[in-house]
Amino acid sequence: MKEITVIGAGYVGLVTGACFADLGNRVRCVDINEAKIESLKRGKVPFFEPGLEEIVRRNQKAGRIFFTTAYAEAMKDAQFVFIAVNTPQGEEGEADLSYVEAAAREIARHLDHSLIIVNKSTVPIGTGDFVADIVRENMPDPSIPFWVVSNPEFLREGSAVYDFMNPDRIVLGSTDKEAAEKVAELYYPLQAPIIITDLRTAEMIKYASNAFLATKISFINEIANICEALGADVKVVAEGMGMDHRIGHEFLGAGLGWGGSCFPKDVKALAYMAATHGCHPQLLRAVIEINQDQRRRIVDKVRELLGGSLRNKVVGILGLAFKPNTDDMREAPSIEIIHMLQHEGARIKAYDPAAMENAKAILNGVEFMEDPYQVAEGADALVLVTEWNEFKQLDMERIRDSMRQPVIFDGRNIYDPEWMQKLGFTYRGVGRGFDGAGVINRNRPDRG
Repeated sequence: MKEITVIGAGYVGLVTGACFADLGNRVRCVDINEAKIESLKRGKVPFFEPGLEEIVRRNQKAGRIFFTTAYAEAMKDAQFVFIAVNTPQGEEGEADLSYVEAAAREIARHLDHSLIIVNKSTVPIGTGDFVADIVRENMPDPSIPFWVVSNPEFLREGSAVYDFMNPDRIVLGSTDKEAAEKVAELYYPLQAPIIITDLRTAEMIKYASNAFLATKISFINEIANICEALGADVKVVAEGMGMDHRIGHEFLGAGLGWGGSCFPKDVKALAYMAATHGCHPQLLRAVIEINQDQRRRIVDKVRELLGGSLRNKVVGILGLAFKPNTDDMREAPSIEIIHMLQHEGARIKAYDPAAMENAKAILNGVEFMEDPYQVAEGADALVLVTEWNEFKQLDMERIRDSMRQPVIFDGRNIYDPEWMQKLGFTYRGVGRGFDGAGVINRNRPDRG
């Protein structure tokens, strides 16, 4: 059993702490937010993530995870201290390291025995050296040894517990290989490939990975726009592309673009780092621009479907969170789409299975409904923004009959165009330029 401290009880920190506890370690999570810590002490996770609350409660009962606001209590006997604080986006797209710096200073002040400091937050290249310098400058006894290891996270919201327990790889970077190998031992029960490298390479792996995935999404959205212009069906195009093992099916779903806490700030931060070091990140800038344009295109299409004006039109929004299985509204496409619709005079009704409370705090003038059918009642158009499973099984005839105009824009391509048209909807998807449904035959044809 290892003694682990996690600084930051937010999304990454809490998942990391809870899962390490579930692997048999003793974990102390520290956070300056007193209300959050009190909630966690009661076994209540302050955000929606499938399976996480159950793990927290199970390990509290077993005496393997504790929550506190006191660094002295959290760091007592710690062998590893994970920094998992927020790194919000700055004015120019750069990562704001103020929380990381504050955590490093607190570690230094309470450093009374040797330990390994692990950067779990997504941080700019060079932050490992920055943290080491902060600790070294503020520790009361400079003779106490410590080591810094970069261990970037690759957790997807909505499946974070699974991702932690079933990682594709563990990335560790340090100037001290022995320190990195000690962190690697924490992950041995997961039987995952482990990459040990230097600090800056480990930090870059995280940024490069997220930038590539965002690029893949923006690429298929650009292909979708071309499909619309040329009369092709992007869903079938993506299916055909994905059968090539060099490409794969993941992240080839055309739609409203990427959002959330990672892709937007990470791509912008990487572009910022590149530009400030004399590089010209034209691909990254195009990826960002395509993503922004995708939201504007949606509003243009809704306006077109409703006769050229949105004034006094009722538009229903199905889904508010940036993706299914989370209540996270950070950089959610719904926010920008709703603001643009409201700017043109539309009245907005909305529903989301998990993100309603978070949405109410940031979206003004929106009528929040109890279910999709209330959203559809009296609506001139529906816009499906988040592909929750709940929306895939709706009674579409009931939806159609309750609307003022049976117009639907499927921003995630979850419905079959031909079926929707047969039901009497004026239907538009993303990149579904083909008039009818493409046929996907996954079986190899008989060559006899």
